Amino acid sequence: MHPLVFAREALSRAWGRKRTLIAFAALFLICTIVGITVGGAASACHLQLCARYLRDVCYTQKSVFVVFLGRAAGCCLMAAFVLFAGIHVAGLVFPPLLLAFRAYTFGGCIAVFFSVYKFAGALIVFTLYLPVHLLVDAALLWATALSYARAPSFCFCRSDFFALLRDLALLAAVLVLICLAELLLLVVIVHPIGNLM
Repeated sequence: MHPLVFAREALSRAWGRKRTLIAFAALFLICTIVGITVGGAASACHLQLCARYLRDVCYTQKSVFVVFLGRAAGCCLMAAFVLFAGIHVAGLVFPPLLLAFRAYTFGGCIAVFFSVYKFAGALIVFTLYLPVHLLVDAALLWATALSYARAPSFCFCRSDFFALLRDLALLAAVLVLICLAELLLLVVIVHPIGNLM
């Protein structure tokens, strides 16, 4: 099957769960707002997450390729977790918890970037943090819809496992492209060309 045909088929399966997509998009929005209002600069957790993002991604001494590999591996691991949660109905409790946690920390980190890091923080949010985070979360939302579509009829057979692995390969490719775009933004905005190696 051609990759684009397979991608269209996976999108249509996810779109077939419109209510699931809308519910979890609303959950993400609510948790982001809670994170912005409650988390903010008062939260030590959010301060640490922002400092780690700046240290390990934006102003690291490591090669941007090492940063790219680490970010891509982490994103693909989350997608695998969400997709494999769909092999049983009981596992469907985990994807919304992951989305809610990511949304809460996302909102809190945005508040910290604006309140603590001021103009530099706003620049990082709008050029790097916000677009990349939202694209990754959209891919995870897509994975969640696929899990909810799969769980009621999943059987422990070869065809279902191959279908699951195809979905994982597709989402991994999408996430790697997002992380590649982040790498390019890092090189253009933050890192000197000499930090490529």
